[in-house]
Amino acid sequence: MKNAQLKKFLVSFVFLLSCVYSHAQEEDEIIKVDSSIVIVNAIVTDKNGNPILGLKRDAFRLFVDGVEEPIVSFSAEETPFAAVILIDTSGSMERQISLARSAAINFLNGLRSEDTVAIYNFDSKVSMVQDFSNSRYIDDAIFDLSAKGMTVLNDAIYEAAQLLAQRPEKRRAIIVLSDGADTRSKTTADKALKASLAANAMIYTVDMSPMNASEREKLQNRNVLRNFAEKSGGFFIETPGGQALRDAFKNVVTELGSQYTLTFQLPESKMDGKWHTIEVRVNREGVKVRARKGFNAPNKK
Repeated sequence: MKNAQLKKFLVSFVFLLSCVYSHAQEEDEIIKVDSSIVIVNAIVTDKNGNPILGLKRDAFRLFVDGVEEPIVSFSAEETPFAAVILIDTSGSMERQISLARSAAINFLNGLRSEDTVAIYNFDSKVSMVQDFSNSRYIDDAIFDLSAKGMTVLNDAIYEAAQLLAQRPEKRRAIIVLSDGADTRSKTTADKALKASLAANAMIYTVDMSPMNASEREKLQNRNVLRNFAEKSGGFFIETPGGQALRDAFKNVVTELGSQYTLTFQLPESKMDGKWHTIEVRVNREGVKVRARKGFNAPNKK
């Protein structure tokens, strides 16, 4: 009898602990840097947007909250990357779904053999179309996608960031094919962006606004997509379709494989659980540097 009571008590105790743990996870959903070593991927381009390769370590300077930090390690090697393609399949994409599907396939076909990609679609929820793979096989499910429901753009970006945070590749990207009109996300745009920055994932956004959208709608939606891209170190593609889109995707693949990877030691004073800005500078005239704008530090206090 006593053994039975003890067993019942232990089962109840374990259940309570699991509830507490689950609640703690919900309270701390933002992905944070979990190490004192922070990775920063940077892309350096000329005035025409062409990547500049061959720069040495001493060409770079790195600043956190405006204060220069020593670069601990530096790499300019071409390495594999992991990416998540997000296809908007909400009701507002009804006339654009075929173009979005073609764009995703176009990007997939342009990848190198060592690059790994997953495909997800989002409407009222986020769903997997194809899991991470370096195969260029395209699952039939992508051809069954149809436009319906609301739009959870922020949720989709947040979930993609969570997936990429678990990947071994140091270079990561989120490719968003959307009209930018979020209507149902539980996640804010700021939270989705910070999760992507914490996962060290650059966001590349493609505007899929329908031709019949008003100029006001287009401007509003494009601002959303442009904000995600610029603040994460990626870029915004305004014209979906044709040679312009194929060239843009080719540039994305080239960029992701040819980034400069820098690391720095996070000072003890900045391990405060707060947001900190990052700036990467290059000592060469007429170049542009793109890198993530900041990160959430771990709280060691």
